[in-house]
Amino acid sequence: MVAGALSFERNKFVPHDYQRYCINRLLTDEALGLFLDLGLGKTVITLTAVNDLKYNRFAVSRTLVIAPKKVAEATWGNEAAKWQHLKHMRIVTVLGTSQQRIKALNTPGDVWVINRDNVAWLVEYYRNAWPFDMVVLDELSSFKNHKAQRFKVLTWVRPHIKRIVGLTGTPAPNGLLDLWAQVNLLDQGKRLEKNITGYRVKYFEKNYNGHGYTAKPGADDVIQRQIADLCISMKAEDYLELPDSIMNVIPVVLDAKAQKQYNQLEKELLLEIDDEIEITATSAAVLSGKLLQLCNGALYDENRQVFEIHDNKIEAFMELVEQLNGKSALVFYSFQHDLTRIKKALEKTSLRIRELKTPQDQLDWNAGKVDILLAHPASAAYGLNLQDGGNHVVWFGLNWSLELYQQANGRLHRQGQKQKVILHHLVVQGGADEDVMKALEGKAATQDKLLDALKARIERIK
Repeated sequence: MVAGALSFERNKFVPHDYQRYCINRLLTDEALGLFLDLGLGKTVITLTAVNDLKYNRFAVSRTLVIAPKKVAEATWGNEAAKWQHLKHMRIVTVLGTSQQRIKALNTPGDVWVINRDNVAWLVEYYRNAWPFDMVVLDELSSFKNHKAQRFKVLTWVRPHIKRIVGLTGTPAPNGLLDLWAQVNLLDQGKRLEKNITGYRVKYFEKNYNGHGYTAKPGADDVIQRQIADLCISMKAEDYLELPDSIMNVIPVVLDAKAQKQYNQLEKELLLEIDDEIEITATSAAVLSGKLLQLCNGALYDENRQVFEIHDNKIEAFMELVEQLNGKSALVFYSFQHDLTRIKKALEKTSLRIRELKTPQDQLDWNAGKVDILLAHPASAAYGLNLQDGGNHVVWFGLNWSLELYQQANGRLHRQGQKQKVILHHLVVQGGADEDVMKALEGKAATQDKLLDALKARIERIK
């Protein structure tokens, strides 16, 4: 599937100074790690460099992006579609069945985006005829395990890759041992020893109980100096030309089955209300609530029984949590079934999860004892000071109240916050989420906007 034909109003890209610096480094360096906070524009930086390398410098011909599944589905194609200077770029997603992936690989394009779980399949498919002279590892930290298949197969084709880029926010969330495999893919063992054993011997001591390793005194500084020329590390709060808060919209694509169910339910709901009664503010709010529930993945019936429709947004949420690499996040949900499903998904992690219910929850969050704090915007909108506990807000579900939205964000984005606040929004493509997001971005989430959005959807369906 070729992405990039979406109906975006294309924007003119005027890079910040730090973005221009990163782009220039990508143009000059054949291997580079971009360790940039979420929200600093890693995707547009990389696509801008790829565009220049291919069409102005003729330095690369085929670029492969290896990404988490939900990121692979939409993020790269949407980013190319967003910017005027990337309007001609063809982003091909290599997803689906084996037959669909093979067809995509043989589709003309500029950038091919594949799910990281299919890397082994891709290497086996091409064998000695590896065609990608540039490879981008989107979420480099997911290649930190030197025993994992995805790492091993990439090392086999690494000599055939002319340029390689690793993108991540936090490369070593669990300590310096995580760095070896990631840096090895970038420089093939030049800076941190050829193998993991040599790296451990040089920089670590085995723990007295025989389990695990502890970095030798000063190892941190030495390792950082070794990779300083290979990696650019930037935190959002270091760049003063940025606004105090950064909007990060994460597109969520429904799978074919979920999309069919969504379309059917949306049609029935919209036409039912259109045929039977005039749309009032009350009926519009109820209908919009149903559509937003559908975007999130489940639906209440009239008896408050929950019907699960899809897990696409949950999957995207879990990928985002992984990209945060242990950084704490305040997560806003809309419906009780959102909370239930989020908690169930997070059970599989070792993260410290808490619902915001008591003053103690607030104290523990601010003391750094909570990784994921789950809250409903109505219960967290006023009076709570949560700015000491983190700088990432995640909107799992959106709502039409601009006041609630701004007040909820204000729990972190307030005086005393020492970092740039990054607001992540999970937005189902083509769904009611997009209506709310447009209104919020325009700071005009009003009753009129809601009515207009519903009427537009009814006209489209008719």
